[in-house]
Amino acid sequence: MVELMKVKILGLLCLLFGSALMAQNDLKLVDYKDITTGAEQTENYLPLLKNKHVALVAHQASLIGKVHLADSLLRLGVNIEAIFCPEHGFRGNNDAGAPVANEVDSITGIPIISLYGKHKKPSATDLESIDVVVLDLQDVGVRFYTYLSTMTYVMEACAELNIPVILLDRPNPNGFLTDGPVLQSKHKSFVGLHPIPIAHGMTLGELAFMIQGEQWIEYADQLELTVVPLQHYNRNLVVKLPVKPSPNLPTWQSVYLYPSLCLFEGTEISVGRGTDYPFEVYGSPYIKTGSLVFVPEPKPGSSLHPKLEGQVCYGQFLRGYAENYNRNHRLLNLSWLINAYENAPDTSRFFNSFFEKLAGTDSLRLQIQAGYTENQIRESWEKELNYFRLIRDKYLLYP
Repeated sequence: MVELMKVKILGLLCLLFGSALMAQNDLKLVDYKDITTGAEQTENYLPLLKNKHVALVAHQASLIGKVHLADSLLRLGVNIEAIFCPEHGFRGNNDAGAPVANEVDSITGIPIISLYGKHKKPSATDLESIDVVVLDLQDVGVRFYTYLSTMTYVMEACAELNIPVILLDRPNPNGFLTDGPVLQSKHKSFVGLHPIPIAHGMTLGELAFMIQGEQWIEYADQLELTVVPLQHYNRNLVVKLPVKPSPNLPTWQSVYLYPSLCLFEGTEISVGRGTDYPFEVYGSPYIKTGSLVFVPEPKPGSSLHPKLEGQVCYGQFLRGYAENYNRNHRLLNLSWLINAYENAPDTSRFFNSFFEKLAGTDSLRLQIQAGYTENQIRESWEKELNYFRLIRDKYLLYP
C-alpha cells in the first residue's frame, strides 16, 4: 500500500461490526439514521479545531441530525472564519450549472466563498487566515457529480499551503455500484478529473486517500489529511438520504437511478428536469413507447430552463426499477440509452458535445452508433475497470 505518512485515520475500530455481513448479492435499503456519519462524531475531531481558525467546505446536507454542521460547531465554540460552497450553493438552492455567488450566510453571518464557476479552487487569499479546513459533503458515488471535483481542488489548495484537511465522511448511497468506462485523460473536465469509472463505489473519504496516494494532486505528500470514518456502513447498502444532495435528486430512487440516467444529459433526451420526478424518468417528443407522458416546465430552484421545455414527452417512469434493486444486477443500465438512440428519428442529432465529458471516453458513443450490444460495450471496459478495482483496494475503509 502506498504509504500515507501524513494521513490520520480516526476510529478504525468502527469497522468491526460484531455481526456477519449480509450475502454479497443482497442489498439492504437503510435510513440515514442507521449510519453514524463522521460529522456526528464530534469527540473525534473537536480537539483538532480548538483555538484554530477554521474554514468549512459544506452544503445543505452537511448536518448533524437536523442541525447544520456550521451551527453545531459554532455552538461548540469553534471559530469558523469562512465557508466554501460547491455547485448548488451553501443552502442548495441553485440550479445545476447555475452561477453560485459569494455572499454572507444569513443565519451565521459567516462569509461564503463559492467554489463553482470560474473560481473552482480556493486561492491563497481565501485561505490566508485559515489554520484547518473541515470538509463535509454528501456525495452520490458518481464521477461526474461535481462535489468530488470540489474536494479535489480544496485538497490541492491546502496541500500547497500546508493547511490540514479534516474530512468528515458520509455514506455513498450507490456504494454497491462499481461500473462504467474509466475516464481517459483527454476528456478530463470539472465533471471528470480522475481515471475512475462512472460509478466508483467509494466514499469521499476513501477517494481522498486515493487522490493523495496516487498523486492526483500537486504537493500530495505535503497534505495532512484526517478522515473521520463512518460507523455501521458497508457496500451492500442502498442509503436513503434525509436531505436531497442537489435540487434534482429529491428522492432515494432518483439517487439510485442517477448513475445510469445522467448519461442522457449528453443527448437530446429529457430525464425529467422540470417535472416532479427528475432522474426517475426519461423521454422525448419522439419516443412513442412507455406509458409516461410529461411536459418539462420551469421550476425555480431546480430547473429554470429544462431541456424540451413546454414540449410533450413520451417515455418511461423508472421508480419501480429502483425499488426492485435486489432484482437488478450491480451494473449501470445501458439499455435505456441504447433503446432511445435506436428509436431516434435522426440519430445524427442524438448526442451532444457534453456526452464525452460525462462518459469520460468517446468509445461509448462510437459503440452505440456502431450497434454494439450492452454486453459488448461492457466487455470493452472490463479490463480497465478491474485495474481500477485493484488500485482501489488499497484505500477502502469499509467492507
